[in-house]
Amino acid sequence: MHRSTQNGNNLTKHVVLYHAGCPVSIDVERQIATALDPARFDVEVVDLSRERTRIPEAEQLGVRTVPVLVIENQPFHVNYGSMLEDLKA
Repeated sequence: MHRSTQNGNNLTKHVVLYHAGCPVSIDVERQIATALDPARFDVEVVDLSRERTRIPEAEQLGVRTVPVLVIENQPFHVNYGSMLEDLKA
């Protein structure tokens, strides 16, 4: 699942921000994901409340709560918003 892309002469790290569309998640998207340097990070935002088919992917990466940033297959839980299990319902 690790993916790096060529950005000019630099190699960027693929980062996925999984969230549930709640106010906490939207704030994380606005504040943190947009603060990452686009020359170094290729940020993909995934709203799991709308893209439920990606929940197994998040689980495989070790995601238990959202919002979470996954950098090089390593989840970094940003704040407690929703349990991943709750999004399956």
